[in-house]
Amino acid sequence: MELKRVVVTGIGAVTPLGNSVPEYWDNLLKGVSGAAPITYFDATLFKTKFACEVKNFDAMKYFDRKEVRKLDLYAQYAIAAAKEAIDTSGVDLDAIDKDEVGVIFAAGIGGIGTFEQEIGYYYQHLENGPKFNPFFIPKMISDIAAGQISIMYGFRGPNYSTSSACASSTNALIDAFNYIRLGKANIILAGGAEAAITPGGVGGFNALTALSTRNDSPETASRPFSKSRDGFVMAEGAGCLMLEELDHALARGANIICEIAGGGMSADAYHLTATHPDGLGAKLVMARALKDAGMKPEDIDYINVHGTATPVGDISEPKAIIDVFGESAFKLNISSTKSMTGHLLGAAGAVEAIATVLALVNDIVPPTINFTEGDEDENIDYNLNFTFNKAQKRVINAALSNTFGFGGHNASIIVKKYVR
Repeated sequence: MELKRVVVTGIGAVTPLGNSVPEYWDNLLKGVSGAAPITYFDATLFKTKFACEVKNFDAMKYFDRKEVRKLDLYAQYAIAAAKEAIDTSGVDLDAIDKDEVGVIFAAGIGGIGTFEQEIGYYYQHLENGPKFNPFFIPKMISDIAAGQISIMYGFRGPNYSTSSACASSTNALIDAFNYIRLGKANIILAGGAEAAITPGGVGGFNALTALSTRNDSPETASRPFSKSRDGFVMAEGAGCLMLEELDHALARGANIICEIAGGGMSADAYHLTATHPDGLGAKLVMARALKDAGMKPEDIDYINVHGTATPVGDISEPKAIIDVFGESAFKLNISSTKSMTGHLLGAAGAVEAIATVLALVNDIVPPTINFTEGDEDENIDYNLNFTFNKAQKRVINAALSNTFGFGGHNASIIVKKYVR
């Protein structure tokens, strides 16, 4: 069976750096940090008092007041990103077969804000017996963003959510890619959303000692590959890519942004929260992505790394890159856009895939900001080009994006310039 080619024809984003793709990309290139003191709740007693919140998001631009009450914030972000992806794709929704359009939308956690609110209300009013909002479960469950997008537009193709912690939305993209190239759909909206800046979200990650506690300087707290890194910065938002079968895109005269070349998945099989110290799963997933794409290591010009600024993870990923890419590792650019956006958990893969696509299209690599000093004692090879502190122009014909999640889940996706 000959596999079909899959292209990207639309992108949408809601991020701590902006509520549209152009705003997000502009701030990435400027090296802007999205971190600031938490405003969603009183974080005075928390070890970490800051996060990368989405700013100035107006739900009323997308929904009426009645609809807003039925949607957790993560689903609101998902729908907003999907709308931008559809709008930028130029697709005529009345002219396509909606039976052949799917939605695969990820969430690592889902509606944790709704969960905390409802459980809190229950315990506050315990003496009156259990009383819950009838929309409690539909707002909370992690598949509901995919369902809501499908209902809103009448898309009747494959529809579900992927959940693999921080690898979730890269898994969604890979699933969408595979469905389309196997002829199971013409278009799939794929991505991820998360809104976990809540007392439980921040407190839970604090208990794991996973978050930075640099409360005196939030904007410099996410510092991947620096010796002074002390954990990741919690973030929220959504990213959505419209993946489309090439002939279908050409037939409707679509503006093709880039082509999906391949994807890989693996497991560390090592630890619940820590990456394998030698990067075994990371090596395997990148090698599988290259094999799936039919590419050699020297074909890749840029890697958007997982790069969370955790002490252990930032050591294993560069090791894995050198093992997989050999001498080519020192010729490509690497950057962690989490240094600016923070870590969007289940939405990270999609938001970072958009950054990777835009780097490819514009031949410019967004920086890894907040680098101060190297950590030679921990075996990070600084001969690699981490694109520290300033964006760099270079020709990018193909690029890879890595995401790794708690549980040892690894996913990598490769995009390349579209050539007819």
